[in-house]
Amino acid sequence: MTADYPDSLILETALSVAGLTDYIRFLLEQDEELRRVWVTGEVSSSSQHRSGLFFTLQDPDDNAAIKCVVWNSQLAKLAQIPVRGEQLIVLGSLKIYRERGEYQLSVWQALPAGVGLQALRQQQLRKRLEAEGLFDPQRKRSLPRHPQAIAVVTSSTAAAWGDIQKTLKKRYPGLYVIFAPATVQGEQAPESIVNAIQRVEQDGRAEVLILSRGGGAVEELACFNDERVVRAVACCSIPVITGIGHQRDESLVDLVADASVHTPTAAAELVVPALDELYTQHQQRIVALHQSVRFSLETAQNRLEEMRNRLRRLRLDRQVEQEIQQISWKRQKLVRATTAQLQQANQHVEMLRQKLATLDPKAVLQRGYAVMRQQNGAIARSAAELNVGDELLVQLSQGEVAVKVTEVRE
Repeated sequence: MTADYPDSLILETALSVAGLTDYIRFLLEQDEELRRVWVTGEVSSSSQHRSGLFFTLQDPDDNAAIKCVVWNSQLAKLAQIPVRGEQLIVLGSLKIYRERGEYQLSVWQALPAGVGLQALRQQQLRKRLEAEGLFDPQRKRSLPRHPQAIAVVTSSTAAAWGDIQKTLKKRYPGLYVIFAPATVQGEQAPESIVNAIQRVEQDGRAEVLILSRGGGAVEELACFNDERVVRAVACCSIPVITGIGHQRDESLVDLVADASVHTPTAAAELVVPALDELYTQHQQRIVALHQSVRFSLETAQNRLEEMRNRLRRLRLDRQVEQEIQQISWKRQKLVRATTAQLQQANQHVEMLRQKLATLDPKAVLQRGYAVMRQQNGAIARSAAELNVGDELLVQLSQGEVAVKVTEVRE
């Protein structure tokens, strides 16, 4: 109790611990600036629990620290897992831990310090474009083996254009090159590159396009991670090769291009073959063709000689003589069999002839018999068939006699 404030006033205005904590939580958690805040610092401690990853972010210069937590549902989405001793920039919202009266940062994203928001945006863009399938290897087209016209999109004042010209002239003299100048650095670069690609497509002569620039800092190459440039390359009607002078990280344009190399010179070397190499390959093919023909000829000759040796071993003349003897023997056998069958047939015919001669009615008539026929031509075989007055024709062995029945005797 103090002398200035009565006990009743103190009791009326005093807050409970819970009330004070809730009031502070209301003030902090309702602040729009604290609902989504970026904080940078060094990870001084880190521990994994069942519910999530708890770590402390410290400012070494001012000896200040803040406790942070990444819940398990968000842990897999982090670009960088907090590890003790690393410098990070984290995105989260401020929360009050009521039971202990402490505040902590509920983290959604963590990036290596120095990368910043630009890297986060690039990573988000990369995931979105990848989800659309723009980086799918199946989308990539094969490059023409011997293009007659190529297009180059780069700065007219950059060394990259001179390197490309020199390389193309050395490797493939007489190649038609279409130059589409563009700004490849700064805020105007994305739109300039897109317009240059469109001009090449409208021209319609180029069979392949080189998008190139020399080396530079990460900030200077930002235009090659711009969504407009990436989509222009993805939608280009002809194959695109990127030759951007960076060695460490691939840009989004590299991922969507049909082919990518690290330098403008390498892009020029990839787009056309060297005439010296083509001549060497041609000579190698000629040698290989001669060897193949020589090998085929030697193989055929060896096979022919082998067949000749086999014919000599087979003695075909002897086999022909044996076949002739067998055919002669079979012919004789066939003649003998046919002759025997013919004799048997003749004997059988003679027997049948004698039998027919025996049964011949004329022979019977020559022995004194006669054949008596009625007027209808039927042979009279019984006296009962005849009547007095019937006219008959009697056939003798020589000639016929017409008679008339005068008497019938039973």
